[in-house]
Amino acid sequence: MKEVDYIVVGFGLAGMAFCEQLERNGHSFVVIDKQTEAASRVAAGLINPVILKRYTMPWQGEEQFDLAKAFFKRLQNRLEVEAIQEIPVYKLFASVEDQNNWFEASDKPVLSRFLDATLKTDVSSAVDARLHCGEVKETIRIHLSKLLDAYRVKLQEKGRYLNESFEHDALVFDSESAITYQTLKAKRILFAEGFGIKKNPFFNKLPLVGNKGEYITIAAPDLQMTKALKSSFFIIPLGDDLYKVGATFNWLEKDCIPTSAAREELVQKLEAVINCDYKIMDQEAAVRPTTGDRRPLLGVHPEYPQLALLNGLGTRGTMMAPYLAEQLYKHLEYNEPLDSDAQILRFPKKF
Repeated sequence: MKEVDYIVVGFGLAGMAFCEQLERNGHSFVVIDKQTEAASRVAAGLINPVILKRYTMPWQGEEQFDLAKAFFKRLQNRLEVEAIQEIPVYKLFASVEDQNNWFEASDKPVLSRFLDATLKTDVSSAVDARLHCGEVKETIRIHLSKLLDAYRVKLQEKGRYLNESFEHDALVFDSESAITYQTLKAKRILFAEGFGIKKNPFFNKLPLVGNKGEYITIAAPDLQMTKALKSSFFIIPLGDDLYKVGATFNWLEKDCIPTSAAREELVQKLEAVINCDYKIMDQEAAVRPTTGDRRPLLGVHPEYPQLALLNGLGTRGTMMAPYLAEQLYKHLEYNEPLDSDAQILRFPKKF
C-alpha cells in the first residue's frame, strides 16, 4: 500500500494548477487521469482580464489575472518549456456606440489599466475595420498543451501519474482523515474532472451544465495579423500563417465531436470580418465545465471530508485556475474560508 497526502483525479487546467500547489508545498501526491476530458487542450489559452461584450471586469478579475501571469511564468521556467506568448487583444468595433462604450469604459479606474483609449488602425489590411479597434493591454496566451504535456512527463518520471480511468466505487472510507483507493492510501482526494463530474456519484448532482465549444484552425498567408482579434468571436494567431477561430457555444450537445453546423457558423462569422483567402486545416470540439451562475465549484463534500472538488472553470479557466487552486489548497490545509460565490455548499440540496 502506497501512502500519499493527495490523490488528484483529472489532469486538465484545474488538476495541473492544484498539483502545482502540492508540488510547491512539499506534499506527496498521485494523479489519476485517462485524458478523456479535452476542454483544457482545445481552449485557446488566452488570458484576457476584460469581458469585451459589456466592457466589465469578471468576478475577481484583476486578482486572478495577476496571479495567473505569475503562476504560468513560474511554471514555464520550472518545466523549461516556452509556453507564454505576449499578444495584445484588439477589439473590433461593431458600431459607433460600441466605440463610445469603449472610451467610456477606458476612463473607469478598474478598467483603465487594461483598456487603451487610443484607436488602433494597424490590425491587418485583410480585416474590415472601418471603425478601427481598441487594444486590451497586458494580455497573454498560454500554450496549454505544451505545459500539460511537459508537466505530465515530470509526473511520470517521478512515478506520480497513472494513465487510467478512476473507479469511484473502489473508494474505501477509512476515517474522516483517510481514504483508500486500490493500492493507494491518501488523506484527501481532489476531483478535477471537468465535465467528467457527471460520472462522479459524490458530486454529480451539482449544477454543472456543460457548454460545447468548437474552434477551427485556418491557414491564411495574406491575413498577416500579429494581434488576437475579438469581434463576436476570436481570431488568434498561432504562427506560420495559422489562426485559431472561435469559439461556438452549444448548450445542448455534450460530446467532443466536431460538427458541420459549428464549422459553418464560424465560417460565416469569419468571412464577415476578413477579405482574404484561407483554408480550414483543423476543427476541434470540447465541453466546457460551466455552471448556470457562471461561478466555479469549489469545496469539500459535506458528508465525506476526504473528498474535495475543483471544477466549473467555464470560459475563463486559464485565468481562474491558479487563483482557485490556491484558494482551495489554503482551505484544505489551513482552513481558510472559501469565497462564498464559489463554495459548493451554496447548493446544499445537491448532496
